[in-house]
Amino acid sequence: MADATDRACEVAHGTAADTGDMPEAARRLVAVYAGAVASYLLHWGREVGFQTVLLEPDRALVTRGHRAGADAVHHDPSQVSLHDADVVVTDHHRGDLGAVMAPLVRARPRWIGILGSPRHDGPHHAALAAEGVDEALIATVRRPIGLDIGSKTPAEIALSTLAGLLADRNGRAGGVHPAGA
Repeated sequence: MADATDRACEVAHGTAADTGDMPEAARRLVAVYAGAVASYLLHWGREVGFQTVLLEPDRALVTRGHRAGADAVHHDPSQVSLHDADVVVTDHHRGDLGAVMAPLVRARPRWIGILGSPRHDGPHHAALAAEGVDEALIATVRRPIGLDIGSKTPAEIALSTLAGLLADRNGRAGGVHPAGA
């Protein structure tokens, strides 16, 4: 019988499935708003074991590429199962930000965050307050998100975000392994 190290190597080399200790339903990634970052999140999220969901209220913005990466596409927040979901809001400039985010925040997913530079105030705060969301719930929205790797392109932002989500799910801080560890 293989020990835990051998099993980890088998999974890493693709010779064994990672059944993990997390139920499949608990690995749901909800990307809010279609765009380049969402496309990468959906495709790569599926590759690392997430059930991928796109929430985009504007049907015209959902491309074939988004559909290819998403296990499900929804246009209304009430259609999305948020139980133990990781929710990533990929566009903080949308006019419907508060209306779309309010039911998501109130549903209390496992994790919710919004893209945006830490150098600027997040517009989600005022948008959610305008929707009557309690300050304590607004404070659960993480910003900035992802690992601090200096991301600039949509692919880099998605990679940073997914790495941060995986670190959080696995109880790790993220970042470089200490020497000799």
